[in-house]
Amino acid sequence: MRWAPPDSRSRHAIRDHIAANLDPVADHQEITFLSTCHDFPWDTRRALELALLRVFGVASTSALLVQTGELLVRTQKRYDDTVLLLAEMLENGYDSERGRAALRRMNRQHHRHVIPNDEYLYTLSTFIFEPIRWNERFGWRRLIEKEKLASYHYWKQVGALMNIKDIPQSYEAFERFNLDYEAEHLWFSEDNRRLAVATRDMMLGWVLPRALWPLGAAVMHALLDDRLLAAVGLPRPPRAMRRLVEAALRARGSLLRAMPPRRSPHLITKKRNRTYPDGYRIEDLGAR
Repeated sequence: MRWAPPDSRSRHAIRDHIAANLDPVADHQEITFLSTCHDFPWDTRRALELALLRVFGVASTSALLVQTGELLVRTQKRYDDTVLLLAEMLENGYDSERGRAALRRMNRQHHRHVIPNDEYLYTLSTFIFEPIRWNERFGWRRLIEKEKLASYHYWKQVGALMNIKDIPQSYEAFERFNLDYEAEHLWFSEDNRRLAVATRDMMLGWVLPRALWPLGAAVMHALLDDRLLAAVGLPRPPRAMRRLVEAALRARGSLLRAMPPRRSPHLITKKRNRTYPDGYRIEDLGAR
């Protein structure tokens, strides 16, 4: 393992190790790995799923994604390809052999299309701020400042390696960009709705029989703010449903706080994958 956790049975060992020993700039890969894969694997995954829906709220982005057809026709494969490429970089390091191969593959996929730089920037910003916002709502502990800054520096470097231009030069500036971009560009289109429904139904299919999808959909909608729901054409849930879902996730956080720490990292690249049950090659991920 490239980054080993501290040898401790303390629930806050990762946090304390980061606070005492690591630098958010020089050690941003290690901090992001430890925070994501040891302390918050489930939370980060759920937050990034919401980040994907936020990207679908931008009509110009959705139009291109619908045009390619990948997310409507091969929703699970397209999702798994993206998750695995990002996980290869996070879990092995973007400067490792596998991380560099994943980055090359991702760049090759993106260069097939003309994508405005501001859309790249917005997508990149969601990878930073959606997990942080989820943590503030439901985390079993709060991220410390070093973890937030490390996430910014990690994704800033990944963005630079993807040739994304004009990345804001501070955490605060990138957060302002994220909020301003949403205020200007998050508005409804039918393409937004089609992508959101296809992705939502894919996620519901992971855990529920089809007969329970309406209930599961209401739970998912309860995690989305009204602006995003309007932008992707999904119905607002009853206020009671929002309160129930949020209370359940806060209760989960309280339960996790009392549990012993994870002894080994949760690695997506080592788990059985729905699209690739027999394993995968990095060069085969993405559209042909």
